[in-house]
Amino acid sequence: MIEVRGLTKRYGEVSAVDDLTFTVRPGEVTGFLGPNGAGKSTTLRMILGLDAPTSGTATVGGLPYAAHPAPLRAVGALLDAGAFLPSRTARDHLLALAASNGIPRRRVAEVLAEVGLESVARRRTGTFSLGMRQRLGIAAALLGDPPVLILDEPLNGLDPEGIVWMRGLMRRMAAQGRTVLMSSHLMSELELTADHLVVIGRGRLIADTSMTAFIDAHSSREVLVRSPQAQTLCRMLEPAAEVREDGTDGLVVTGLDAARIGALAAAGGVELHELTPRQASLEQAFMNLTRDSVQYRTESTEHGRSTEHTGRTEHIEHIERADRTDRAQKEMSR
Repeated sequence: MIEVRGLTKRYGEVSAVDDLTFTVRPGEVTGFLGPNGAGKSTTLRMILGLDAPTSGTATVGGLPYAAHPAPLRAVGALLDAGAFLPSRTARDHLLALAASNGIPRRRVAEVLAEVGLESVARRRTGTFSLGMRQRLGIAAALLGDPPVLILDEPLNGLDPEGIVWMRGLMRRMAAQGRTVLMSSHLMSELELTADHLVVIGRGRLIADTSMTAFIDAHSSREVLVRSPQAQTLCRMLEPAAEVREDGTDGLVVTGLDAARIGALAAAGGVELHELTPRQASLEQAFMNLTRDSVQYRTESTEHGRSTEHTGRTEHIEHIERADRTDRAQKEMSR
């Protein structure tokens, strides 16, 4: 289990994460969402002890990450798929990690097979493609057979086969009773994978709920109707629902379910060729909820170009500059 309580990270007067509290429970895949600059990566780094919080706590299995005697056995993490020496082979990279945490050498061969890198185990990682580097990062996360997985954009760089495999892997890990926290911008894949969602915006928690409840709460269900008498049907439905046209014979109806639309059409003698309920998507719900939390917003201008809200951009650049300075100071002090 991952427990975050009152977690806050400030860079001067700028808050990257602001009093964040949530719990990631075992037995389900939890999606961690937020617009760019919302504080997701900073939160994950604090959970893993890479950044120190200004205030608040983050524990994994009841302990701060750094307090675990063999961290790779407690938490498997993927934050940066390029975190390896390019001159080292994939096998040697994993052997070094295994030795540092008292993990048997045989486990290296097992995870290389799991991620499909057996045939390139002795190749230098500097020659790997993005997808291969991603698979190696996932192998490192699985190395200690941990009860908790924290994965930041785990689908990045994977081909369609790899995405399907990764989706199945996360579902399988959760089914085994493990805690799985994943961050991703691929909404369609997250919708197929996650059971629960934690959504943040501008460093604050804005949703902590199941996938189904999130979509239901932040989007409207629609019904697609096709009829040769579409205009007649439109006039019948408009008093009770929002109706918009979809082609010459189609209507998209919000506010009435398919059964009610069918009954009204039958009562009015209107012929129907299609009556299809549309399930709202995670992407639609996410866009609706985070509309006021977006920090990088692109807008069309009358000349067809795009502009960004410079105030928010400067705000994020301030955080990024402060973050780089903070990390540089840490490196110099070592």
